[in-house]
Amino acid sequence: MSFLDPWQYPADEGYQIVHSLMAFGTGGITGAGIGKGYQKLFYLPEPHTDFIFSVVGEELGLIGVMIVILLYGIMLMRGIRIARNAQDRFGSFLAMGITVTLGLQVCINMGVALGLLPTKGLTLPFLSYGGTSLLINMAAVGIMMNIGARDARC
Repeated sequence: MSFLDPWQYPADEGYQIVHSLMAFGTGGITGAGIGKGYQKLFYLPEPHTDFIFSVVGEELGLIGVMIVILLYGIMLMRGIRIARNAQDRFGSFLAMGITVTLGLQVCINMGVALGLLPTKGLTLPFLSYGGTSLLINMAAVGIMMNIGARDARC
């Protein structure tokens, strides 16, 4: 329950969330610049996997965060369009399942980085370091693109 008030436990259970929020606060509107964030170097544990969104917030600021959210939104909208325009029900259900899975993974990771959800250890698709997660996400999007390639409207 430390995610509800991480500042009460800044050295123990709330350590990751406190430093994640400090990274977002340090970034401001325009960010500190690519490679110039200091939370990833000394304070934030696992900045390349679980808390990559915090690093984006610190180095690219609110503008970078909004661009990342916009790109994920475009990806999800394309997935919904592919699911709606699929030629068969299986393709429609498969595309919608892949879209929902990626959308939930994005929402959960961003919620953890912003202190809205407890720490889960879930990667941010296509941004976090991780071989298996990246490989599975790329395969899933490839399957979804194959479903969409059968219809000229996608």
